Amino acid sequence: MSQASARRNPNDQPALLDTELDHLPPELRWREWMGRVEAVIFAASEPVPRDVLARVVGKNCNLDLVVDDIRAELAGRPYELVSVAGGWQHRTKKVFGDVIHTAFGTAVGQGTKELSQSEALVLMCIAYFQPITRGELSSFFGKEVSRDLIGVLRAQELIASGPRSPQPGAPYTYVTTKNFLSQFGLDTLRQLPDFEALEDAGLLSKERLLAGDIIRGLVDIGDDGGSVALDE
Repeated sequence: MSQASARRNPNDQPALLDTELDHLPPELRWREWMGRVEAVIFAASEPVPRDVLARVVGKNCNLDLVVDDIRAELAGRPYELVSVAGGWQHRTKKVFGDVIHTAFGTAVGQGTKELSQSEALVLMCIAYFQPITRGELSSFFGKEVSRDLIGVLRAQELIASGPRSPQPGAPYTYVTTKNFLSQFGLDTLRQLPDFEALEDAGLLSKERLLAGDIIRGLVDIGDDGGSVALDE
């Protein structure tokens, strides 16, 4: 691994990083780029977007191919490189979830934040119909969606304020966040199940939605049907 990034100028500013690596043979250059990309992703506490990774590799480096090669090398490891929330992140494979919970002395499902069924339903509606106001959510469900419920979703950084609505009084709208994508393992909102297709297939309707029949695969309802666990 090149030490250029570790060297400092006399004024304690980072030295310029050699990203092109023209002095290296193609194979070694590629390995260096792979190492840099994986190191940056490994060091980050949240998904790393493409523009950040582009700072440490050459202009002719194909980041998608680099990520593919890293993923291939991790195929037999207990963790993987996933595309989520508009970037890339290292995550432990789900099959090892029970092992991790056991190792840290917690049962599966404990140590996680939980949403009530009502909170999960409101979150799903915001995800599909954003930007949407609290009044519109209340009309949809036929009963008031409280500020406290919205506050729970905001506190967990699953939703944020969107643009003001053109309705009288210009009420705030609500939209989902990057953290929402990260928590549910989505790269973009386009990966949400197609709402109209689900209705056409008879898998979802407004009546079933109001009855608490949440889309399978979008959230996992606990055994009692009353709460939804989110990974921390």
